[in-house]
Amino acid sequence: MSEPLSHKATILVADDNEANLELLSGILESEGYQVVCVNTGDQALKSVRGGGVDLALLDVMMPGQTGLSACLEIKSQVETRLLPVVLVTALTGSDDRIRGIMCGADDFLNKPVNKHELLARVQSLLRMKEFTDELENAETVVFSLALSIEAKDPNTEGHCERLSEFSEALAQRLKLPVEMRVALRRAGMVHDVGKVAVPEHILLKAGPLTDEEWKVMKQHPIVGERICRPLKSFRLVLPIIRHHHEKLDGSGYPDGLKGDQIPLLARVLQITDVYDALTTDRPYRKALQPQKAFAIMREEVKRGWWDGSLVDELEALVLEVTKPV
Repeated sequence: MSEPLSHKATILVADDNEANLELLSGILESEGYQVVCVNTGDQALKSVRGGGVDLALLDVMMPGQTGLSACLEIKSQVETRLLPVVLVTALTGSDDRIRGIMCGADDFLNKPVNKHELLARVQSLLRMKEFTDELENAETVVFSLALSIEAKDPNTEGHCERLSEFSEALAQRLKLPVEMRVALRRAGMVHDVGKVAVPEHILLKAGPLTDEEWKVMKQHPIVGERICRPLKSFRLVLPIIRHHHEKLDGSGYPDGLKGDQIPLLARVLQITDVYDALTTDRPYRKALQPQKAFAIMREEVKRGWWDGSLVDELEALVLEVTKPV
């Protein structure tokens, strides 16, 4: 048998049958894996939530919390949804496998377990986990870079988090698909990451920018798109980063897009971006109340800058969030 990818990989085995636990743990430990054995689905969830588990083998027919329900819980949580889960079962019907797929299982093993099949599936899933871990690490680096840029300017503290939350909430109000909501949540955090290429004397300048300084500033959406382009999970995020400074009348940047040429998600983010800028303190003015901020935004809608329907939806959302209980 070939060497496992990592001798330090930790595999959780959940089965109420001690003989099955001994069999599976013995096979895995002989290949250098660390094994955590539990007897119930509840114990399995506790171990997974504690962190440090790289893959879970769950018996389907356990008393109490079954392998199916434990798998569904693992896959429904943001912190654990990428953990590979293999369901181990004596059931062979297609309906049972369909139930497992619906719960998010990554693979299946039939009892009695074949040693070589077990190790091949474990190794394959751990290899995939290494890829997803690398992806998560790359995203974390980009998010950290974006937050470090924000931290340079005390007037923008919390801007990325607010934009991320408001954009996703507005997308939910618009009943956009889940993948679009996720894209907006990510874009809220990294939309200005390209400002890493803008010198601080321009980025933090209190007064108006010169024409030459504006030329530099207007490059940051392009730079941000370039930084994030290697992340395949950012496919829907890239157009948001590039186009969130466009205006409907074509006077925005960097591409001078007009009307529906501007992607919907970019228009959603830009509306929340403008609102946040108006309702937070700036060196040249105090934060505006929501009513005043929306009055200014409606004047800008008349100039042909923003999507008026999105301004209406954002105002309704703000009123909903801030109304007395």
